[in-house]
Order: sequence, then C-alpha cells, then structure tokens
Amino acid sequence: MRIRNLIPAAALCAALAAPALAGDEKTKTTKKAGQPMDEKAMMEMWAKVGAPGEPHKALEVMVGTWDTKVSSWMQPGAAPMASTGVSENTWTLDNRFIEQRYEGEFMGQPFKGVGYTGYDNVKKKYVGTWMDNMSTSVMVMTGTSDATGKTMTFTGTMDDPMTGKPKAMKEVVKIVDANKHTFEMWAPGPDGKAFKMMEIEYLRRN
Repeated sequence: MRIRNLIPAAALCAALAAPALAGDEKTKTTKKAGQPMDEKAMMEMWAKVGAPGEPHKALEVMVGTWDTKVSSWMQPGAAPMASTGVSENTWTLDNRFIEQRYEGEFMGQPFKGVGYTGYDNVKKKYVGTWMDNMSTSVMVMTGTSDATGKTMTFTGTMDDPMTGKPKAMKEVVKIVDANKHTFEMWAPGPDGKAFKMMEIEYLRRN
C-alpha cells in the first residue's frame, strides 16, 4: 500500500516542479516564450538538483556507532544532569541523509530518538529533524556550515510543552576529528536570553 501511494505522490511532485524547472531553464536557453522544456532536459535538471554532493560528503565523518556523554541543564545556573547513551548513525536514501537512532536515558527514564540530517540542494542549507519517545512533536531545523566545514549551526523553533507556544532553538555541531564530535542545544531562559540546555559528546566506538 505504501509503495502504491508513493507512485502518485512522486508524479505529483514532478508535475508541480515542472513549471519551476522550466522557468529556471528559460534563463539559460533561447526557447520561444511559452514553449515548455522537453522531458529529457527536465529530467536531467531534476537529477542534477537531487544528487548528493560535497555538502553531503561532509557528513560522512558522523557515520558510525558512538558512545555519548550527555549534560543537561533545566535552567540557567542549575547543576547539570549527566547521562549516557549510544547513537547508531547510518546513511540512508543513497547517501542523501544520515539516520540517527539514539538510545539512552533522560531524567532516569529510558530515552529513544530518531533524527535525520542532510543537505537541501534547493535551499542550499543543511536540514535536520528529530523525534523521540518523550514528545509527539517533530523538531525541524535548518543550518549552515562555516568555511572549514567542521562547525554547523542550525536554527528553528520547538513547541514548548509547558506553554504550548513555539520558542527559538539553536544547535551547534562541531567536528573535532574523525573519532569525536559534539552537539550543543541552546534555548531561551526565563529572562529571554539564550542558555545552553544540552551538550553531547560523541566518542566513536566503531
């Protein structure tokens, strides 16, 4: 059933994208006004835009099995809560996204999460999603990399379960080397100023 549903969905995406692709191509050709792009040219452009590239390769260093050390702060100035976990990071969809499956604990409770990180060739930004067993929400973030390719900064919003209102979030991923990277999450505190609410150290197991 899922596969059958995907086929018309893919056709719909292609139909919706065709005018945009054709419009972009008009700047590169001398075709007569109103003449649509031929199917071959459209498919070639689609394949080019949809292919993984150098920004995706920069994520390769995060693939593997990682032992984690987690520090969490419930509010600014509070003592950190410590926990540990294991993260399995694998490529999916032909090296377009890294799938992260995390298991550990949080506040003494079993914690499981699933996230995806990739690069959107159209937006020209890194994109990330996160879901876990302590929420029914999906957090969506977009970000950019610095000139070295070793620090990625993501921004987005997350619905605060206490107030029901969205709040601004920031995440920073730093690649230390092939065997270590870190993750930081920042959010507004009671005074409205951003504070670090989580830090995770990933140490390669294999």
